[in-house]
Amino acid sequence: MPIDKLLVTFTDIFAIFFVYWFFLMKNEKATEVSDSVDIIVDGGYSPATIAIKKGKTTKINFIRKDSSNCLEEVVLGDLKTRRYLPMNKKVTIELKPTEAGEFTYACGMNMYHGKIIIK
Repeated sequence: MPIDKLLVTFTDIFAIFFVYWFFLMKNEKATEVSDSVDIIVDGGYSPATIAIKKGKTTKINFIRKDSSNCLEEVVLGDLKTRRYLPMNKKVTIELKPTEAGEFTYACGMNMYHGKIIIK
């Protein structure tokens, strides 16, 4: 097999493993929350992944710092909650989950995402 074909084959295999690692193997660090958490909305959500306890009331405070229209709303689809986020104001969503699982939230245009893990 010529050297150019070996090089292309090696590069392709490396690219496949890199894409797999980048998109599927990244472990998200969940921020453990006891009573309340502030999520800063600025080009995304920080922290993007939080972990809360089942059966315990938790306050999730969204504070929007980004003026883009996309981030002016947060949608917790699985939890049937949608809230408008005014600039530099704290918007609190209280959750008292009754079942464990992973639930996502997103901006109004579904471009930025976060996750709530209920244990």
